[in-house]
Amino acid sequence: MLSALTRAATAAVNRAVNPQPGHDLADLAGAVRGKNVLVTGASYGVGATTARLLARAGATVLLAARTEERLAEVADDITASGGAAYFYCANLADPVAAEALAGTILAEHGHVDIVVSNAGKSIRRSVDLQYDRFRDFERTIGVNYLGPVRMLLALLPSMRARGQGQIINVSTIGVRLTPAPRWGAYQASKSAFDTWLRSIAPEIAHDGVAVSTFYPSLIYTRMSAPTPIMRQLPGMSSAEAADIVGRAIVTRERAIGPWWLGPAEVGSVLLAGPVTWALGVLYRNTDDTPSANGEAANGASHANAER
Repeated sequence: MLSALTRAATAAVNRAVNPQPGHDLADLAGAVRGKNVLVTGASYGVGATTARLLARAGATVLLAARTEERLAEVADDITASGGAAYFYCANLADPVAAEALAGTILAEHGHVDIVVSNAGKSIRRSVDLQYDRFRDFERTIGVNYLGPVRMLLALLPSMRARGQGQIINVSTIGVRLTPAPRWGAYQASKSAFDTWLRSIAPEIAHDGVAVSTFYPSLIYTRMSAPTPIMRQLPGMSSAEAADIVGRAIVTRERAIGPWWLGPAEVGSVLLAGPVTWALGVLYRNTDDTPSANGEAANGASHANAER
């Protein structure tokens, strides 16, 4: 009984602090039926769940990620359920590969109507452990910024020429708040892509291409799993996050995030001194996770993951 009450209370808190879809499958079907939708990072978590959701709504989903076996599984699941799916194995950390991916998709499908830029890499590690790990920054900037930018530069001319399209960025609340200790590589790369998209949005809006950004607080995926405290915080499942991506497609909202993000963003500016002090206290009273120390010591890939 107690565990049931705990689960119910947790679910209630999650609903209270996270954005809600506000649409149904029929609304989504009206927005995506017959359209080509590219989903990056589609082999696991939010990407895979979003691809399945969009396929059920009638979209032709184009799946992109590094793990070919997982992509094939997701595509097979979709086609077995009557949907249309094609998969492309590509390392978006490599801008050349990202450009090639866009070229292949345009050659095979003619155009892309919607891009869900979901692929991401997260690293939580203090600077003490990064003096000889410049690759942490190269990895995150490649997957979270340079690769997606190169891919979109190849896709945007077609969208603008057709007078329609949408780019949906699955971002993080971190880009709108005071940067937190240990998250520098991740937050810097996500902020770069967020800033670039917000910069070009007015340029491409006249050509019918919308930019929507989803700023989630916490999604329970492989990306957040290596940090134990994340499991104790309110968050969203992959399915709930996929529903918010669906909401962005239906409403074409410029930004979607928790109701409290706006006030928190203002507060982080007005109270910059106290917030920075508090983050310093938090840093001094917490440690890097064993996975962060472990990878720094032996090269094991546990402190970073794709969404």
